Amino acid sequence: MLDESLLDAPEALARADSRGLLRGAAESGARIRTAARHATEAGIGDLKPDGRPRAVMVAGPGAAGTCTADLLGALSGGNCPVSLIGPTGVAPAPGALRWTLPGWAGPLDLLVVATPDGTEPGLPRLVEQAYRRGCAIVAVAPGQSPLADAVAQARGLMVPLAAASYASAPYATGGYSTDPYRRDPHAPGADEDDDTARAEGALGDAPGSYGTPSVPHPVEPPGTAPDEMTGPALPGTLWALLTPLLLLVDRIGLVSASPAALLQVADRLDQVAERCGPAIATYTNPAKTLAAELAGALPLLWTEGPVAAATGRRFARLLASLAGRPALVAELPGALAAHGAMLTGAFAGGADPDDFFRDRVEEAESLRARIVLLHEEPVGPVSAVPTARELALAHDTAFSELEPAEGTPLESAAELLAITDFAAVYLALASADRT
Repeated sequence: MLDESLLDAPEALARADSRGLLRGAAESGARIRTAARHATEAGIGDLKPDGRPRAVMVAGPGAAGTCTADLLGALSGGNCPVSLIGPTGVAPAPGALRWTLPGWAGPLDLLVVATPDGTEPGLPRLVEQAYRRGCAIVAVAPGQSPLADAVAQARGLMVPLAAASYASAPYATGGYSTDPYRRDPHAPGADEDDDTARAEGALGDAPGSYGTPSVPHPVEPPGTAPDEMTGPALPGTLWALLTPLLLLVDRIGLVSASPAALLQVADRLDQVAERCGPAIATYTNPAKTLAAELAGALPLLWTEGPVAAATGRRFARLLASLAGRPALVAELPGALAAHGAMLTGAFAGGADPDDFFRDRVEEAESLRARIVLLHEEPVGPVSAVPTARELALAHDTAFSELEPAEGTPLESAAELLAITDFAAVYLALASADRT
């Protein structure tokens, strides 16, 4: 059950948010600005690559690896194969995870390591494998970690993870005010003019290579977010991992993600945070509205476009890991056939969801399918979105729809990710069985 009254009680939400999820989502824009500065200081702007790599391999624990690989692949538009090196092991604990390079990896390929922890023993071993094979190596992780030392020994490029401004407080107890958007003038990313100047100069003309040693500067300690080691890349952390890698792939010509473009993304995330914040009432808050709509529903996440598809997969992971809710993801137009039977079977929305004769105490409310449409661009003549709407109406199935405002593919991805991140957090916080 969802306690909808909690959604419009900001102070109660803050008390329930023991892990600082709302603060993390609200500070995503600031994390981008800080991460861009770290990437500049690490030397990404000085790289002079010889050309595009044959393939980009992404490794990392949990969603830090899967979401990073998924989004980089979606944003690259097929310019270069982006593949995930999934971990193996007897348990999802960081110490049990192992990574192995594919047999074809060699000097023409780029290995990217993304982790919010950096103490996993398997990742330094992966870096050693890549060094022996002659792969280029780039890592985003806490600066004072075993992984950072391994990357330095392999002459790779190490970018320290941009920590949240509240990371110094005990992570398990929250420790933030009820206003998640109050800016600290001394916090990282607070001075937007300074961040703009730094980020705009991220791509210099000095010679360099993938193996350029990182520039020493203050770094964050490892393990600042222990529940993110193998779980979801929580709101804010994903952008701290992704931003330096976007600057890197922009430098090598895979994705258009200049420092100026990333500042626009940060601004878009700030705008979404203002619209989706805990102080904004549910009826004008798209994230709270979506969370309320998904209460008691089985979400069928239907996506159109590669960025929307990656967003849908991340949303499903967050719903499962944060809110304990199942969700099914499929891309249009195939989703119409893949999930069509669910609109007429046991989960059909046409059945009366509020049966007058149902015992409200003894009988649980039936789970009904709800379609959530995620798409990137205005609907065109070859879009399957109109067909999806017609199918939902024909079967009397409720549906929600998210379409970002006009902008670049990167801005569209940021808006979709931010709204769904907030929605997953609200659903988790306001679920009576979770709190």
